[in-house]
Amino acid sequence: MTRIALLDYGMGNLHSAAKALEHVGATVDVTNDPKLIARADKIVFPGVGAMRDCMQGMREAGIDEVVRKAAFNKPVLAICVGMQALLQSSEENGGVDALGIFDGVVKHFPQMEGLKVPHMGWNQVHQMDPSHPMWNNIEQDARFYFVHSYYVEPKDESVVAATCEYGVNFCTAIHKDNLFATQFHPEKSHTAGLQLLKNFVEWNI
Repeated sequence: MTRIALLDYGMGNLHSAAKALEHVGATVDVTNDPKLIARADKIVFPGVGAMRDCMQGMREAGIDEVVRKAAFNKPVLAICVGMQALLQSSEENGGVDALGIFDGVVKHFPQMEGLKVPHMGWNQVHQMDPSHPMWNNIEQDARFYFVHSYYVEPKDESVVAATCEYGVNFCTAIHKDNLFATQFHPEKSHTAGLQLLKNFVEWNI
């Protein structure tokens, strides 16, 4: 059975993420213990709240270095602010440096008449490469659940795994090698979300 380390640094939606992963067949350790993380087959990197608090929590728990190392040697799934933290910096809190695993920035949704921010609720996700293993058995333009005011803008368009429309056409998933990340919350996205988590559990790289 796949053992997943669900990173606990005080900022994740840990209970629902752990339950969803267990539902699709994983053994889950909610932890910030580097030894447990090193022994895990895969890592899930969640995040909610403000980027500054997220980065501070990661550094205090030593999770920032764990993620940097894991990003190159085992499957990693990053969710919401966890995904945003993979970029170089965010506009949030007046500007915050992030992990810099991907070139690019995290931007606030533009002020537009009729556009409510945060983007909250269900929206369609358009897969750029439906053949990617993480999209197995998920229909094109399936709906996933979002709660966010910021979105990622990677410099390299080839890492964009999916897009979504909300005032602007924005990147909602990124991928590279053994790393996959989503702006939406798969653990809150019912059938499609559980399928994506199942795909992650079964993902062989």
